[in-house]
Amino acid sequence: MIELQNVTLTFPDGDNRITAVDHVTLRGNNGTVTGITGPSGSGKSSILAVAATLIRPDSGGVLVGNGSDTIDAAQLSKHEATQLRHERIGIVFQQSNLLPALTAREQLQVMARLGGGTSRNKRAKIDARVDELLAAVGLTEHAGKRAHQLSGGQRQRVAIARGLVHDPEVLLVDEPTSALDQVRGAEIMELIARLTHERDTATLLVTHDLVHRDTLDDLVTVVDGRITTPIAGHALAR
Repeated sequence: MIELQNVTLTFPDGDNRITAVDHVTLRGNNGTVTGITGPSGSGKSSILAVAATLIRPDSGGVLVGNGSDTIDAAQLSKHEATQLRHERIGIVFQQSNLLPALTAREQLQVMARLGGGTSRNKRAKIDARVDELLAAVGLTEHAGKRAHQLSGGQRQRVAIARGLVHDPEVLLVDEPTSALDQVRGAEIMELIARLTHERDTATLLVTHDLVHRDTLDDLVTVVDGRITTPIAGHALAR
């Protein structure tokens, strides 16, 4: 579970400050995809950055976990926040940001080994995890290909698998279909929904493309940094 509680985030603007996130409360439950939509500049990506612990909010809480295992990420130091992201939060950016020299398998292996040991047993577990994830996103046959040998949709699948490599409780996804055509975009949205449900992950997904809204479990709209009335047929996470 991830829950933003009354979060406000501002940025300096000369002698004043601009409010990017304005008293936002939002919850993503395990096994659900909560979509966040709204016009350009409305604060969607800022909300995601706060949820990812990439930016500390001015006020409010960012709760990650369930029950006694819950942590308020807004209270963590930079080092502690980095560790939380490594262990419990997966991030899929708008661009796949794959390293050109690495194969699809190596993209995941590098991420999996960050901060971990390199013993033979550890490497074997990582390799098994990587192969399992590549199979889950339908890329087993393309595991040895480098980024330039993959289509846009395939690169995005690698990015999703990379975001899941540490088996995170929370998955944060920013505009996963922005560079894809409608067919490939639908495939990526369906993939994210399936993996979220199968792995019981709490997923927050920023999107401007409501063509794929049926793949979302919940959908909220952000305008001027505030969450407005949820779109008909969807409700704020219960």
